[in-house]
Amino acid sequence: MVKKTKRQLVLNKGREKFVFRYDSGCEDELLDALIEQAKDNKTNFDWFDAAVLSFKLTQSLIGQADEILHENKDSQIRAG
Repeated sequence: MVKKTKRQLVLNKGREKFVFRYDSGCEDELLDALIEQAKDNKTNFDWFDAAVLSFKLTQSLIGQADEILHENKDSQIRAG
């Protein structure tokens, strides 16, 4: 069973702070939320902000994948 970890992305924009909290494994829902926020003309969150946070999300996922690969490699070395 995969444990869901609470994560968040934060964007500071001037005096505003945009905080998006999500469960690991629900990144697709986060991307949908970024799109909806960028479409909403009632906020100062725009398409560039969505792009910045989606890039940060991608970097985070790459880092997580590297950690998993490193852990698996270490366990194979100990087992072998």
